Amino acid sequence: MLRRTIFDGIVFGFLLCLLAAALFVTSEEQLLQLGLISALALLFFVVGCGISLALSSHKIVTLGASLFGSHQGVEDDRPWYRTFWCWQLLVSLLATLTVAVIKTEFSFVELFDQNGFAGAVRLFKGLLDPNWDVLPRAVLNIIETIFMAFLATTLAIPVAFLLSFVCAKNIMQGPWARVVYFVMRTFLNVTRSIEALIWAIIFSVWVGIGPFAGMLALMIHSIASLAKQYSEMVESVEEGPIEAIESTGANKLQTIWYAIVPQVLLPYISFTVYRWDINVRMATIIGLVGGGGIGTMLVQYQGQAMWREVGCIIVVIAVVVWALDQASAYVREALK
Repeated sequence: MLRRTIFDGIVFGFLLCLLAAALFVTSEEQLLQLGLISALALLFFVVGCGISLALSSHKIVTLGASLFGSHQGVEDDRPWYRTFWCWQLLVSLLATLTVAVIKTEFSFVELFDQNGFAGAVRLFKGLLDPNWDVLPRAVLNIIETIFMAFLATTLAIPVAFLLSFVCAKNIMQGPWARVVYFVMRTFLNVTRSIEALIWAIIFSVWVGIGPFAGMLALMIHSIASLAKQYSEMVESVEEGPIEAIESTGANKLQTIWYAIVPQVLLPYISFTVYRWDINVRMATIIGLVGGGGIGTMLVQYQGQAMWREVGCIIVVIAVVVWALDQASAYVREALK
């Protein structure tokens, strides 16, 4: 009931916000009044919850009720186009799509504008006719990029491994353990929400522009991501081996080592290999802000509109990413 009401409150509140914006907002300056906008959003959410409860009292199945299984079966035998939850979903999707088109200023006219299209043609001509003179330097930089990703992943593994048990709900039982669990999960969520590109900017200021800054950025992001993936694996382990080990009088550390680690070891390795693959791709991007590797080389030529050189770099990146993706896929398959 609570989850259904909250979900419907968010959906109805969102629609009410859009309706109010369409009727009363005439300039962007009005949307800058954060306090007023937040208060109205909260008010619309409360109204949305009230609408959900009212519909529930009339045995009308809302989208929240359909998702969270709290409906009464009134509309189960009706065609989908005669159900309230279906129209609620369609209206919400249509409203969201409309706002997305407006905010992104989507336009087929600009997309196929003759002048812009001619510029794109010139760019692609350069990309499809690479200047292979820069190939040796591109290869040297992609090797640096690969080792950046490798070191970042290697340093992140032990930290993420330890944090994964602290961030697993089935391990952290008890009042104080719950506090630690909540704090660590929140910290990792915040860390992971900051993209590696932003971490690269931070570390470029901290330690200077170069591959060291890029490696640190990838390491921090990898720790947060791997710890989340590892902890979810810990939370999904079978309880039987845990109960069996605990019945022998084993302490918490022994239980983790003998009952949980064997169950998650292979998935851990699979996730780690995949993370290295991701880090190689991300390393080509963080170079754009001084993180070193082939990304720095790419942005130099791109800034000078040297598209033939950019084409050569793109070919090198594509080949390496494809090769690593294939290799990591084979390794993950072998570990299953």
